[in-house]
Amino acid sequence: MKTAKITMLLCLVTLFSFANITTLEKDALVALYNSTNGTFWNTTWDLNSPVSNWYGVTVEDEKVVALNLEFNNLEGELPEAIGNLVNLKELNLFRNNISGGIPTSIGNLKALQVLNIAFNKLDGELPNTIGDLSSLQTLQLFMNNMKGSIPETIGQLSQLQTLELYNNKLSGVLPNSLGNLSHLKELLISSNNLTGKLPQSIGNMTQLKVLSVFDNSLLGIVPNAISSLVNLEELVLANNAFFGNLPNDLANLSNLKVLMIGNNDFKGEFAQLQNQFPHMEQFDFANNNDKGVLATLDTED
Repeated sequence: MKTAKITMLLCLVTLFSFANITTLEKDALVALYNSTNGTFWNTTWDLNSPVSNWYGVTVEDEKVVALNLEFNNLEGELPEAIGNLVNLKELNLFRNNISGGIPTSIGNLKALQVLNIAFNKLDGELPNTIGDLSSLQTLQLFMNNMKGSIPETIGQLSQLQTLELYNNKLSGVLPNSLGNLSHLKELLISSNNLTGKLPQSIGNMTQLKVLSVFDNSLLGIVPNAISSLVNLEELVLANNAFFGNLPNDLANLSNLKVLMIGNNDFKGEFAQLQNQFPHMEQFDFANNNDKGVLATLDTED
């Protein structure tokens, strides 16, 4: 009888523990619902039904592990309580009408692997706590109105493979810590208000396949370190204020398929440059010092 009572007590403690976790996460979801006009979502939630039945919510072992509400007419700001969804691995809020900033509590989501709030109306700054997302592999915030600088803490995202911040209003210089992103494969930061030079540390991102910085106010000489990016397939530097000669070892980028360097102040014999890249498909050097014209090649690998 005593053993049965102890077993029952342990079961109650376990259930109580699960209830606490579920309640904390449920409250965070309800806060998101309330702050983004949940009653007018394209597909809304019945708050009286189990969380596991809510549209876009994935629950495993009594934990909310994914939240996918893309194209769902969320309108409003993200609540600070979103940082209580500590078991999230994916947060996808793509193509909604979310405004304001990303709460600093986002840094609590240590298990998060995918964060996509692209194509919204975010107009705040990228918080320093973004660097606390130690499991993050994909960060997509493009097509917003985000301002301020890219924080140095971005370099703490040691697992990051995709960083897409293009079409915002980001300003300031590129942080030197970008070079710490040794697993990064795609860096797209075009169409912002970024200034300064490309950091030498960019040469450390040897897994990089796409580097796109066009339509900013970046300047100076392109560092020769960029020639270390031997996996690079797309290099887009157009519409900036770069000048001088291209790196001497640029031909090391033998996998390059796209090279866009137009509307800068580069010097050189660009018409011959395309011959150094056996897989080149698109090459633009218009409006540089030799007054070249657009050259698009239709070649096969």
